[in-house]
Amino acid sequence: MGRHREFDVDQALDAVMCVFWRKGFEGASYTDLTRAAGVERPALYSAFGNKEAMFRKALARYYERHLDYIPAALELKTAREVAAHILFSAVDLNTRYPDHTGCLGINGVLAGSDEAEPVRQMLIEARAAGEAQLAARFERAKREGDLPAAARPEVLAAFLLTTLHGLAVQAKAGFSREKLTAIAEQALAAWPAAG
Repeated sequence: MGRHREFDVDQALDAVMCVFWRKGFEGASYTDLTRAAGVERPALYSAFGNKEAMFRKALARYYERHLDYIPAALELKTAREVAAHILFSAVDLNTRYPDHTGCLGINGVLAGSDEAEPVRQMLIEARAAGEAQLAARFERAKREGDLPAAARPEVLAAFLLTTLHGLAVQAKAGFSREKLTAIAEQALAAWPAAG
């Protein structure tokens, strides 16, 4: 019996993550994934499980390595600073890697087949959790007088996420960093002033 080829699991996961980031869940073939990871399909299965499990691990890696700006933003003093930090960090991330622009969470399953429904639901749940964190942060800002009394934290959270998702889609479509930055600035112009 032959020996299994040894490989660096972390490097392989990073490579797999980049394939999913570039091609989405359904667009990424096993050939793409094994080629990027530099291992044979059985070794990839052994390390990560099936394609859905691989995507879950890649998404967790993406959140851990690339979305660390969100928890940092939630600690900022004002709601506007939170929104600005998230918007400009997203523009940076969406355009930082020319071979995989946009957002892994958005590119993952913007539209998918019935077989990809579990992945689509996973991404919906991840976005809902992020929206809830933002809404809670903006609710705190409202209580502290940083947002006007008429502000609707849940709507502000949805507005921010909608803008972020649009930035990711447009980055994937080829918008420049400069254009995306201008869009982020325009979104901030609509941000409510302190109460």
